[in-house]
Amino acid sequence: MCPTKSSDKFSDNSVVNLQFIDQVTPESDVTILTSAGVRFPAHSRILAMASAVMEKRLEKAKRNKKTGEKLIPIRGVPSDAVSLFLRFLYSSSFAEEDMDKYGVHLLALSHVFSVPSLKQKCTKGLAIGLTIENVIDVLQLARLCDAPDLYLKGLKLVACKFMAVRMTEGWRFLQKHDHLLELEILQFIHEVESRRKRTKRQKEEQSLYLQLSDAMECLVHICTEGCTSVGPHDMDPTKNKKPCKRYSTCHGLQTLIRHFATCKKRVNGGCARCKRMWQLLKLHASMCDHLDHCRVPLCRRFKLKMEQEKKGGEEKWSMLVRKVLLAKTVSSLSLPKGTITPPH
Repeated sequence: MCPTKSSDKFSDNSVVNLQFIDQVTPESDVTILTSAGVRFPAHSRILAMASAVMEKRLEKAKRNKKTGEKLIPIRGVPSDAVSLFLRFLYSSSFAEEDMDKYGVHLLALSHVFSVPSLKQKCTKGLAIGLTIENVIDVLQLARLCDAPDLYLKGLKLVACKFMAVRMTEGWRFLQKHDHLLELEILQFIHEVESRRKRTKRQKEEQSLYLQLSDAMECLVHICTEGCTSVGPHDMDPTKNKKPCKRYSTCHGLQTLIRHFATCKKRVNGGCARCKRMWQLLKLHASMCDHLDHCRVPLCRRFKLKMEQEKKGGEEKWSMLVRKVLLAKTVSSLSLPKGTITPPH
């Protein structure tokens, strides 16, 4: 079995690709006609088994009165691509190197004739071969051929290399003739950028809540055990005491406590550092479950005051407490299995 020429020279490779069919199949009963006038003898049973769309076309096709064969035209793609398409219908395979040259045409044929296995191969092959120069063409085809995976990968490439893509001929053509796809691409880029900013903001917030959680633990540690320079009122801190595991946090907190104890502006509320210390003490009281024997200053006072006052602003404070507790929980869960958080 081999193609016959009527108007142009056809590649020898395509002839060889289909010659194996004659060795294993009966005489052909249908002819595939390309746009270039090349004819491929084929077998209706094999085509019908490989493609439901082809089966319907075969049912509607009229037989030639002289030869008794049916004629099925496949137009709009190169004859070599039709040859590869037929080869796949017969053997479910084709050479991978043909994907670079005919992948676009094969994807279109797989969609039109509903051949899922070929469509999957084309989608993967074209996704691997995406470039700045061809991505717009592939996006247009992926949308027409209902290939969402390929479409998404194309959008991601455009979003990543947008400044380079917008300089291509494909993008200029898109701006003139396909405003809908242009809008979809710009919306996708906007969503990617918004998601990136949102993720960055969430990471920064999570880091802040985790720092507050560490500060709460250090505050309890300082007021209960004492650290290098600050400790409980009934315990004399010594400079010879070794720094704790979280000394970077403890050191800053000790400096803040020493300032809080001697500041003359805090009575009138004019000191920003003292306000920060008040907020830390209040946050501790909101999280503390050991009211009767807690050694952190003002813990009981803040706890009782918060129970008595029910103001609109307390909802924001409660949300802060929940987020700090959640940050501590998430941090502990992210530790390797069997790891115990080291004590101060």
